[in-house]
Amino acid sequence: MISGVIVAWLKFPSFLQFPFLVYCIITLTMLVTLLLFRRMRLHFLYRFMIALQFSVEILVEVGIVYATGSLYSPFSVLFLLTIVSAALVYRLVGTLLVASLVSVAYAGVSWVNAAILGGGGGAASSMTDSLFSADDIVFYSTFLHVLIFYLVAFVSGYLAEKLQSKDRALHSASTELKRARLDTGDILRHLNCGLITIDTNGDIVYFNRTAESILDLKETEVSGRHCRSVFGGRLERLADNLMSVLGSREWFARSEFEIVSRSGATIPLGISTSVLYDEDFGIRGVIAIFQDLTEVKRLEEKMRRADRMAAIGELSACIAHEIRNPLASISGSVEVLKSELPLDGDNESLMSLIVKETGRLNGILSDFLLYARIGRSQLRKVELQRVIYDVIELIRRHPAYTEKIVIDLRAANHVTYVSGDEDQLKQLLLNLAVNACEALESGPGHIEFNISENPDDGAVLLTVRDTGPGIPEEEIDKIFLPFHSSKRLGTGLGLSIVSRLMEAMDGRIEVASRPGEGAEFRLLFRGLREKSGSQDIPTVTAISGS
Repeated sequence: MISGVIVAWLKFPSFLQFPFLVYCIITLTMLVTLLLFRRMRLHFLYRFMIALQFSVEILVEVGIVYATGSLYSPFSVLFLLTIVSAALVYRLVGTLLVASLVSVAYAGVSWVNAAILGGGGGAASSMTDSLFSADDIVFYSTFLHVLIFYLVAFVSGYLAEKLQSKDRALHSASTELKRARLDTGDILRHLNCGLITIDTNGDIVYFNRTAESILDLKETEVSGRHCRSVFGGRLERLADNLMSVLGSREWFARSEFEIVSRSGATIPLGISTSVLYDEDFGIRGVIAIFQDLTEVKRLEEKMRRADRMAAIGELSACIAHEIRNPLASISGSVEVLKSELPLDGDNESLMSLIVKETGRLNGILSDFLLYARIGRSQLRKVELQRVIYDVIELIRRHPAYTEKIVIDLRAANHVTYVSGDEDQLKQLLLNLAVNACEALESGPGHIEFNISENPDDGAVLLTVRDTGPGIPEEEIDKIFLPFHSSKRLGTGLGLSIVSRLMEAMDGRIEVASRPGEGAEFRLLFRGLREKSGSQDIPTVTAISGS
């Protein structure tokens, strides 16, 4: 641009117009090339093109200075612009090197011009003839220009170094701040606990993702709104907790209360609330961290039930042992009397009743002892289909089974292995099958064993379902409790034994039932990924009494 102004203002002769046009084209080409090289990350070529650009600039400036009087040319300041430009690219050391090139070029053109013109005379030189010789003028003028070049190079290079250092520090600080904000935001957003903060007015400032999930609200719905207007109704206890801490300016280490979900379910909530305090601004708001305690409460209830069952098991074992010894004596004595005494009529019926009830009592005591003996299983690989076939054969010989009951096994075309105890697995499946047969009573019905596998985690689900009358809704939560039975002659230990056996094998049991639609028990086992193609089992096998 400056070269263009010079040419236009001084009306250079036509012989300079073509070189100037060539220079403009070269400069534009270099600029476009530099941008391309930088975008393509060709660093070596990029640096080479910059060096070439500065070299061309110095040559052009040498020509301008030479054409406008060299030593007395006002355009020697163009060299300073080149030096400052170099400082933006090469910093201090590179700028000093460029200043050296400029100094050599300026000194060269000055001495050449002085030699050709005999001291670079003119009016300006004649004014100093009385003080300095022509050579002195060339020397001191060149020397001063060189000093200025180096001074400008040093100052501009130093400032460029400082600017780069500050820029790096600022960029590093900005990056760290951004990372800190990102890390903090990610930590709070993905925290496994719900997090809410409110300001001194009670308006919600922060609401993380877990809080959205637990409270069934979106951040966009609550952000900036007063907590009472947001948490009114089903979440009123939460709003009361936040506002009470804000009003009292005291923190609560831990408290529990219940809230209601949108579906109407009750959710136990454990919450810790504290005041947000700043040394400069004082109280800034309240922060609350909370968790859904539904699973915790379920595990606590499971542990309490396990403790109760363990206590009942010990008591059952003690009672069974104390009763079984005299019962064995009574049973033996009655058998002897029955075989030796001539009985008829009512006496014979009474004796048969005693023998029958003694046997039933002995069966109850056996259940007591089985329930008490259940402990940690020795887990092994068990072939599930074979166990089910054995149970089906056993149930067909049980008094509760009738020929009107059809039993199906549905499984894949390969053998399924699970981790468990074979004897305990037979016992719990037999208990479930007997319960199903008793539920069907004497009428026709259907019992189905269904095996399915989860390909993701290898878990095996065994479903035992029947077409009986089902389980009343109010009884679902009680059926696994010891001594709870809806049967007239039941001990209430059959399903309790099933539950304890599943726990002993690290399995899980669930029940689903609707009145009139039968009952379904889902047994979840840890599967073993070993399949044997040589033992194929039909996909559906129907077994009935006929």
